[in-house]
Amino acid sequence: MKILNFGSLNIDHVYKVKNFVTPGETVKSKEYVKKVGGKGLNQSIALARAGVEVYHAGAVGEDGKFLVDFLKKDNVITDYINISEIPTGHAIIQVDETGENCILLYGGANQSIKEAYAENVLSFFAEGDYVVLQNETNIVHFVMEKAHEKKMKIVFNPSPITEDMKNFPLENVDWFILNEVEAETLTDEKEIERMITSLKSKYPSSAFVLTLGDKGAIYFNKDEIISVEAEKVKAVDTTAAGDTFTGYFLANIAKGAGVKEALQQAAKAAAKAITVLGAAESIPYM
Repeated sequence: MKILNFGSLNIDHVYKVKNFVTPGETVKSKEYVKKVGGKGLNQSIALARAGVEVYHAGAVGEDGKFLVDFLKKDNVITDYINISEIPTGHAIIQVDETGENCILLYGGANQSIKEAYAENVLSFFAEGDYVVLQNETNIVHFVMEKAHEKKMKIVFNPSPITEDMKNFPLENVDWFILNEVEAETLTDEKEIERMITSLKSKYPSSAFVLTLGDKGAIYFNKDEIISVEAEKVKAVDTTAAGDTFTGYFLANIAKGAGVKEALQQAAKAAAKAITVLGAAESIPYM
């Protein structure tokens, strides 16, 4: 059984400013730092640090080769990453004195992935293998269809949530890992119990993990519900909490752990991550 993460690879350009830039204004940045980013990259790092072998597929430009090197340092298998003529996806992030941020996102190479490339990557995987997907590339719909044809297990983190996602073949998803905002968008419900009922009704063949921040997480399918509490820690930076949870949960399931144990391990890892500044840098090792 192999795990393929078909996911985004981003460069994060972070600028610390007194106030956000307004139209016609030029401001000085107090600090600048370039970081690795992308939900796909973060989840591959979490899977690897949780102790499983993971293959990453996606695309970067020539300017993003350091992202591939970052993955390699954690033993993520990067053979399938495509080097594109299009610049790497990146985010321009302003962080003001109160800690609020505003982000300008450029999809870049993440949004230029060809179907032929995706089909070639999937040819190296087989029935029972996992494919992990987020919503930061242009190829999600196609990968879902082809992976389902191959009888792979599809794990989907519907983030960022978009209206067109409702046109994806979501009935083919084996595992949804999502938060309250994403569940609300998929169901048009605001109460947790109604979200759960709606999701089970819409996708009766799927299993779900609903993350609830400091209120813990809930696993459910058409037959059972299992919940765990969040670990109590002092939060410093919550940026990669969800990606850490996703990677650790799936890694434990792939290693044969029960759902309860996988949830507990994921909750501990996510709690550990939010006590450290940074995104991928904050993801703990098993």
